[in-house]
Amino acid sequence: MKKIYFMIFSIMLLVTVGTGCSNDEAENTEMKAEQVELTVSAAVSLQDALNDIKDSFEKENVNVKVNYNFGASGALQQQISQGAPVDLFFSAAEDKFDKLVDEDLIEEKNGIDLVGNKLVLVVPKDSDKEMESLKDLKKATKISIGTPESVPAGQYAKQTLENMNLWKEVEDRLIYAKDVRQVLTYVETGNVDAGLVYKTDAMNSSKVDIVATAKEDLHDPIIYPVGIINNSSHRKEAQLFYDYLQSVDSDKVFKKYGFEDLD
Repeated sequence: MKKIYFMIFSIMLLVTVGTGCSNDEAENTEMKAEQVELTVSAAVSLQDALNDIKDSFEKENVNVKVNYNFGASGALQQQISQGAPVDLFFSAAEDKFDKLVDEDLIEEKNGIDLVGNKLVLVVPKDSDKEMESLKDLKKATKISIGTPESVPAGQYAKQTLENMNLWKEVEDRLIYAKDVRQVLTYVETGNVDAGLVYKTDAMNSSKVDIVATAKEDLHDPIIYPVGIINNSSHRKEAQLFYDYLQSVDSDKVFKKYGFEDLD
């Protein structure tokens, strides 16, 4: 009789364990099913700050993975206009962002001007050109800026040079780059004598010196808007990240990398 009781108990135990395993497997499957990947197209000048923000965001939101597509804002805007699957757009220029608003790809209420930046003139650490101001660009043989049509920093650089009546004088010495980070690389490696980049990029390079900062009235305001794409397939998670970018913790990260609050 004891053997029969023992067999019955053993069977019940196996059934209980099996049921527990099944429940665990179901929960794990459900967790995996809830894993969401967000695609964020962002200006390359935001790369360092956004990578830090991604790490802290994912720790707080374990089921959300953030994938970045960094590049020139103009090129990213065109990709989104042509149907690229993107959840959020973080631009280095208002006009690129506004194009998506005009195309009904972003609603104004789902976008915000988040941070600002400055345009600076940089030279290699070992430069012998003795530059002290933007006017000293006349001394440079090669100058790099971003392609004005697609790179906001290049657009601001062109505006600055035009408003200083320097554009025509230096135009034939310009080396255009696909984005602001490439401009910085050209200067760091000594391939050009000088370049116009964002303050945030220059601050984080040990291979360049900041010679001068462009006055704000020489170019359009440098403003970085961010917004949720209307056809995002992960609307809830996109909103989570959008809100997190506006948090106190994110603000500290932006300031750490030299971005400025907007008045």
